[in-house]
Amino acid sequence: MSKRLKIGIIGSGGIAKAHVAAYRKLPFVDIVAVADVIPGKARQFVDSEQLTEAAAYDSHLELLAQPIDGVSICTPNVSHHRTTVDALRAGKQVLLEKPMSVTFEEALEMTQAARETGNMLTIGFQPRYDPNMKLLQEIVQSGRLGKVYYAETGGGRRRGMPGGTFISKKLAGAGAMADIGCYSLDMALNAMGYPRPLTVSAFTSNHFGTNPKYHGEASKFEVEDFGTAMVRFENDLVLNFKISWAMHMDSLGATMFLGTDAGLKITSAGSGPWSGVWDGSIGSMTMFHDEYGGHTQTAIPLIEHRLNLFDEKVRDFAEAVQGGRPAPIPGEQILIQQAIIDGVLRSAEARREVAIELP
Repeated sequence: MSKRLKIGIIGSGGIAKAHVAAYRKLPFVDIVAVADVIPGKARQFVDSEQLTEAAAYDSHLELLAQPIDGVSICTPNVSHHRTTVDALRAGKQVLLEKPMSVTFEEALEMTQAARETGNMLTIGFQPRYDPNMKLLQEIVQSGRLGKVYYAETGGGRRRGMPGGTFISKKLAGAGAMADIGCYSLDMALNAMGYPRPLTVSAFTSNHFGTNPKYHGEASKFEVEDFGTAMVRFENDLVLNFKISWAMHMDSLGATMFLGTDAGLKITSAGSGPWSGVWDGSIGSMTMFHDEYGGHTQTAIPLIEHRLNLFDEKVRDFAEAVQGGRPAPIPGEQILIQQAIIDGVLRSAEARREVAIELP
């Protein structure tokens, strides 16, 4: 009989409730501890979620001192780094909510801690569990497109700017780039096998977030609400990346992969002012190619499913911990994404192209 897992949750905000709901569906998991830096908040969470077997702590270090197998880290971005490194060095397996960190240097230390300790660091990108995202990766990596030399990704909400910790540079590190841009980057980079970036030339702005007409916390808005970048990779591949929390437009366009033998165009699922980003499923997938001397396009049939992608993310982590498997979405991959976001912000501030240096 497989052993039961003891899981702790660090951070007791809204996303922690989703983790609790997902873990409760796994018969081999017990949630035994919750921690939050705000005194009494973990106890309130334990009581409200009726976690009768869970202890409550006001410090993540107290939680990490307990005999538990793994933790879900659900804290604000600014504390992802310290909490993750502490958890890994305490011998715990870690499921960390996105984005990975505030800075590239933090992400690098987190990745090094996972490597040095041999413990798992997996990052919570649930769209990867969509069967159609897996189909996208299969098509791009199958060679059907030939050599992929250009990709374009990103998303834009007509209106969809968060507030609170999301708009503080100190707490979030970045705005739309980190919040929803990370989903777009992961979709494109994962499909292409996470190529190694070399340079980035970028522009960012926050015309909407700093305008009281569009945002109720305009005076506190410190991050970008729009960004665009051209990223150059090894093997003569470039990526046009663009993201927006708010804009006077219905869409920033489809994601696409241009290859020497065929092209692939993907649109996102969902509708409404908060849609248009890659945090969910795929709406359509079309291949453009030549057959018998003529231009042809083929609609790729999408896979119908009823999976709860968030639940799949948590289940995969728990099963990996139980089975001793590697991290489902390893921090070493997402480190590349963090390097790109870091490069975007540096380039936008310097108003020139900058190099991306990976160890």
